[in-house]
Amino acid sequence: MLKKATYHLWTFTISKLVASFGSQVYSFAISFYILQATGSAKSFALNLICNILPRTIAAPFAGYIVDKYPRKRIVIISQIATTLAIGGLLVVSITFGLSLTAIYITSCILSLTSMFSSVAFTSSITGLVDEARIQKAMSLNQMSISFAAIASPAVGGLLYGAVSLPLFLIIYMAASTVAVVLDATMNFTLFVNQKAETVKQVKESMWQGMKAGVSYLRLQPLLMTIIWIALLVNFLFSAYQVGYSFILIEKLKMVSQHFGFTEGAFAIGMLLLSIYLSVRKEIEFPLLVSKRGIILMAVIMGGTTLPLLFTMSYNIMFGYYILLELGLGACIVFVNTPTQVMMQKQIADEFKGRVFSLIETVAMALSPLGMVLYGFLYDVFPAEWVLLLSSGLCVGVVLAMLRPAVIRKVHPELAKEKIVKKSVEAF
Repeated sequence: MLKKATYHLWTFTISKLVASFGSQVYSFAISFYILQATGSAKSFALNLICNILPRTIAAPFAGYIVDKYPRKRIVIISQIATTLAIGGLLVVSITFGLSLTAIYITSCILSLTSMFSSVAFTSSITGLVDEARIQKAMSLNQMSISFAAIASPAVGGLLYGAVSLPLFLIIYMAASTVAVVLDATMNFTLFVNQKAETVKQVKESMWQGMKAGVSYLRLQPLLMTIIWIALLVNFLFSAYQVGYSFILIEKLKMVSQHFGFTEGAFAIGMLLLSIYLSVRKEIEFPLLVSKRGIILMAVIMGGTTLPLLFTMSYNIMFGYYILLELGLGACIVFVNTPTQVMMQKQIADEFKGRVFSLIETVAMALSPLGMVLYGFLYDVFPAEWVLLLSSGLCVGVVLAMLRPAVIRKVHPELAKEKIVKKSVEAF
């Protein structure tokens, strides 16, 4: 079994790398095509909405389906549907010429297929690999996504203009087909216990199943705390998502190439931390580590304002933002990976799909509102004060919701360690 689990570990990583690379090269090409063809930010924004909205609406239903039906089948069907959707767009582009309507429809389909595949894969980690290597699996997954994020803009930039858009679609179809073949070779229930398989056979309506998922979630205080933190932190970090580009491009007049380098540094930070976590032993106190990581992220968010408050030369400012983005990318992995490993171990297998999809839906719920609100605030108030206030609120939320009593309840070993240290110091 361990040999098969090792095979799963690397096959899963390669599959995610290939699929993510194809997806991001496609996204790069389509984004450039829309902007060049229309020159309209609204057309570009509508494509982003087509990527986000279907996923958010369908996530709770996807969770129920993932828990009710074989996850391997869902992953493979989703990947095949991705291939067919891109194939359909290719046929339309060759036959009639590419249109925005065809792109928007394809974006909606890809949003749904990627969401089903993502929820099914996330829910299957404990079935694919042994418990001791869950952190390694999550880290390798993040590493493959980060590597694709770094490499795909470079490849897309080299190819765009030199080759036709249909070739980009063919590359994505080829990558998706390879992912289907790799996924088909894995046993998604290698480490799933019989109890979970038996529970899956119980007949229930979709509404009953979704209601059961919510009820299960409400009985898990730790998961509810994580959801509330994700909801509030994502909302407050909308200040950074909106403000970062606004400050660097509009306020500090950073050239586009250098701005691209700072965003690349973010992906490199994620990649480096993912590599580190994939080779080190499992983090002992994940909630404590996540608390410190979010506080550091909030400090970095506040630190974004430093060149607005103090005069810096252009080169020093550029280097400063490179370091900030490296740190932020590393922090996000440092927060997410240990928390996901903890949830993988604590959530019952028969509820994983529903719980992970609900967490994703709730965590994303306030982000669009946050972006609209902060877009308004940046037009009315100085950017530095908006970011500093949001940074302070973020620290306050984490300190309140992950206070020492909550941490000790989740990790009672911490209290024991402190008692032992005090006893040693007394002697």
